Amino acid sequence: MSVFRDFAAALRAPDARRPQGALNPGGKPSVARYDVYRNNVATSLIEALATGFPVVRQLVGEEFFSAMAREFVLLHPPKDPVIVLWGAGFPDWLETFAPIKAVPYVPGIARLEYLRRQAFHAADVEPLEPAMLAGVAPDALAAQRLLPHPSARWMADPMPILSIWQRHQEDADDIDPPAGEILVGRPKMTVAQMAAPEGTCATLDALAGGAPLGRALPPDADHPAIFATLFAAGALLPPDHV
Repeated sequence: MSVFRDFAAALRAPDARRPQGALNPGGKPSVARYDVYRNNVATSLIEALATGFPVVRQLVGEEFFSAMAREFVLLHPPKDPVIVLWGAGFPDWLETFAPIKAVPYVPGIARLEYLRRQAFHAADVEPLEPAMLAGVAPDALAAQRLLPHPSARWMADPMPILSIWQRHQEDADDIDPPAGEILVGRPKMTVAQMAAPEGTCATLDALAGGAPLGRALPPDADHPAIFATLFAAGALLPPDHV
């Protein structure tokens, strides 16, 4: 088994010695073949990151992105053969990547792009609709334990992340969302992101932790605005899913 471990480890380190057990069909060390394969693996992973973080690539440029992605690939290779959600650590890694300090909003953009990808691949479940709560008494509503929808994702950032992301879309509008909280959801099977009122992230954190609605909503927050945003994003599950 050490041959296989050495084979895999050397793939992640371009300067590493080629594994001794890598032989060509003639039984001789497969120098050229292994190098080509190692380069193809790195190139494929870089392309996978570029596909998953297209706005980040636009912001820093293709050449810089490729060099940056290569470093990330070497440090954080996929641990699962299915790489559709690989790259979870990329936004946090960018926070520590010194050359990106000049563009401090890039990690936030990466975070938003990854949340959108998670939302897209989340389980398909019907979200809570306002009509489902019709007639529920206020006390009973406050006691409800509502879970976030599987596609719901949320984040907060001091930079105008949503505005920057929107400017790099083909169908960009003239609305400039402010910095702050962002809610990502998949209403009507289409991934969408929207500026969220202050307190939305805290509400969803609390609901995800099992708190009843009455305790999940921050006391000083705009509760109607939070509810409107949560419903617009399809961000909650009906009570019977708790």
